[in-house]
Amino acid sequence: MFLRGSWYVAARAAEVTRQPLARLLLNEPVVLYRCEDGAAVALEDRCCHRHLPLSMGRLEGDQLRCGYHGLRFAPDGRCTEIPGQASVPPQARVRAYPLIERYQWLWIWMGAPERADAALIPNWWWADHREWAYTQPEQIYVKCNYQLIADNVLDVTHLAYVHSSSIGASSITEFPATVEREERLVRLTRWIRDRAPPPLYKRAGGFPDNVDRWQIVEHVPPCYSVNFAGCQDATRRIDLMALSAPTPETERSTHYFYGFVRNFGLADAAMEAIFAGDMVRVFHEDIPVLEAQQRMRELKPDAPSVDLKVDAAPLAARRMLQAMLERD
Repeated sequence: MFLRGSWYVAARAAEVTRQPLARLLLNEPVVLYRCEDGAAVALEDRCCHRHLPLSMGRLEGDQLRCGYHGLRFAPDGRCTEIPGQASVPPQARVRAYPLIERYQWLWIWMGAPERADAALIPNWWWADHREWAYTQPEQIYVKCNYQLIADNVLDVTHLAYVHSSSIGASSITEFPATVEREERLVRLTRWIRDRAPPPLYKRAGGFPDNVDRWQIVEHVPPCYSVNFAGCQDATRRIDLMALSAPTPETERSTHYFYGFVRNFGLADAAMEAIFAGDMVRVFHEDIPVLEAQQRMRELKPDAPSVDLKVDAAPLAARRMLQAMLERD
């Protein structure tokens, strides 16, 4: 079950060109393309005649022609031409989805179009600010339910085990976390005082000794999360954020869009290589764990789960999402 009244990332902006792109989102087939002026379009990827995917057709100007019987569709979903037929019935149309380009992503509204509100797109302004560097890797295709990714982002204790060689440290579990709930947000906060920085942070910040470190995760259902992270000692400080926007493909698969913003090493090619390489590998470290969880849940769907203190934030987020689903 998906929250339809929400924005989701449909694609990286760079993916969508004059070549139609097929993508399954929330179990709905969507085709994405750009008009001649660069504006992006999202249509139902199904001709209303004999249901061939429109992504198998071709663009003619700003319109998409079906590759089966040649019906032509405008960016608003209307059929404008049927070869061999003078008139076009008014019901000959496909769904057009509201689409907004922001933060080098294309955000699609999957619910009723009249409810689409651009203010509901998360305000990740750092990605557009000249005082922050923004790294946007390719998305990851993950064979798991998208809520497992949200659980993973909100449970930072797993860093000590899954990411022990990169951003994890055993000191994480020594310090308690607090969980706050707002109307549409769950916030997890943990401070790690006077401990050695994890390997990747030590390399990025050049810290010679112990640091104070913070982990603050803000999650807005159904799927947006920001992990505020950083380290500081008496003379230096680094701030970085991991932006997470997993979009459900099906109940068992997810397009995992993510990015990094930082306020240091803005024009440093070596620092960018850390984020475009090492930090991307950190995210890939989670994938075997997430997919194994999904497989086991499908194999043993009725097996009981024991909740721990570290589950407070993920459970709060799931309850918040459930309430939103009931109102959707």
